Amino acid sequence: TMIIPGHGRLCNEWEVTEYRDMMVIIRDRVQALINKGATLEQVLAARVSADYDARFGSNSGPWTTAMFIEAAYTSLRR
Repeated sequence: TMIIPGHGRLCNEWEVTEYRDMMVIIRDRVQALINKGATLEQVLAARVSADYDARFGSNSGPWTTAMFIEAAYTSLRR
């Protein structure tokens, strides 16, 4: 089965599952740091996505890794 996203390349079910799992893991890491009182700057410095950056990360373009981490942090702080 191929999945046709609204943007980006074609992918299969396994790739979507892998991406979802990565998002859940990073969300949990950010939440754990928030629970310890970490600021956004501390969460960014902790590099919570480091083991996924080679595959999913980006330092340029419309959606960077730092922007993703900041969005997770902001959402979880509410």
